[in-house]
Amino acid sequence: MSSFLLSVGFRHSKADSSLFIYQHGLHTIFFLLYVDDIVITGSSDQLLQSFIDALGRGFDIKDLGPLHYFLGLQVKPHSNGLHINQLKYAHDILKKHDLLLSQPVSTPMSAKAVLTTHDGDLLENPTAFREMVGSLQYLTITCPDNAFAVNSVSQFMSQPRAPHLITAKRILRYVKGTLGHGLHFSPQCQPAHLSAYSDADWAGCPESRRSTSGYLIYLGNTLVSWCSKKQPTIARSSAESEYRSLAHSSAETTWLGFLLYELGVHIQYPIRLSVIT
Repeated sequence: MSSFLLSVGFRHSKADSSLFIYQHGLHTIFFLLYVDDIVITGSSDQLLQSFIDALGRGFDIKDLGPLHYFLGLQVKPHSNGLHINQLKYAHDILKKHDLLLSQPVSTPMSAKAVLTTHDGDLLENPTAFREMVGSLQYLTITCPDNAFAVNSVSQFMSQPRAPHLITAKRILRYVKGTLGHGLHFSPQCQPAHLSAYSDADWAGCPESRRSTSGYLIYLGNTLVSWCSKKQPTIARSSAESEYRSLAHSSAETTWLGFLLYELGVHIQYPIRLSVIT
């Protein structure tokens, strides 16, 4: 597929290896490829249909029409933008783990929860826990409010214990109460404003004393990137942990700026980076 796209004039995105871009005069086509799933969009319906016809002559493809579902993500167009969620995917996870009838909770994780490698009994079936956490990780694509809690339980995949499973099930109970929640993307005025907010604790892990970084990046008023991740080494001060988090958010913001440039979105500079201290 890549060879075909390049042969008909597409260029490979330097920011995303799954993205191909075609420009013809004032019009552009964006081609997103993931294994055998494809999303195509462009600025000209006529040019887009012409390319889809050419693609159909060279490959055995099925045109499913306007984008509604892609890799577990449900896309719903509205008059003021797009709403993306993982309603069906979340429902399937709850059903798989017998939590469809569970009582929802208001937060994904208790503020008093402290997870360690030694408290509680080892799970008899760690594979089920790993599958649950893996599903929750994919669910954070449209559920940034779960990111910290999912990051917390993801640190115990090797030898999961009872408290880790209890915490993972609590996250699913939170998901039960937020089914249908997701991300809303609205049109942006150009030049668009990109802004990042980062934070970090200091020595938050009771065992390793490593800190946890987190950031949120907005395009206008739309959240487009986020992360919650334990830092790889011990920070010697709270300032050091904050600067590390800032560095991560800065790198992600730089990458997003370049991707948006390739997509033809003009960004207002300088980009604001905010740190919560």
